[in-house]
Amino acid sequence: MNAVSADSRKGWSVNMEDRSAALEITLLKRTYVLPWNQFLYAEGGDDEVRAVFATHDVIMKGAGLMALLADLAAQNITVVQEPSRPDRFQTGADRLIREVIVQKVEAG
Repeated sequence: MNAVSADSRKGWSVNMEDRSAALEITLLKRTYVLPWNQFLYAEGGDDEVRAVFATHDVIMKGAGLMALLADLAAQNITVVQEPSRPDRFQTGADRLIREVIVQKVEAG
């Protein structure tokens, strides 16, 4: 049985036992599946994290996102979910994603 942590209040799910082949980004109107083998790096702090893949940049804004940065470094995140509009304004949560932006990397 896999150990999967799914806390919808924080906005991301991790699998601690098996490494997922891809990261699923679920936005309100679109879903992206980005393969981990195209992951280049992640950077950020408690209020914003940027994950860079070969074809897309994923920017996540919120609170307590240093834990997200650590999960990205371990590549054990399975899903990042954009919150519904009412959930963006919840208060009191230690860790949560308020906004997710996916941008296609333009070939230079």
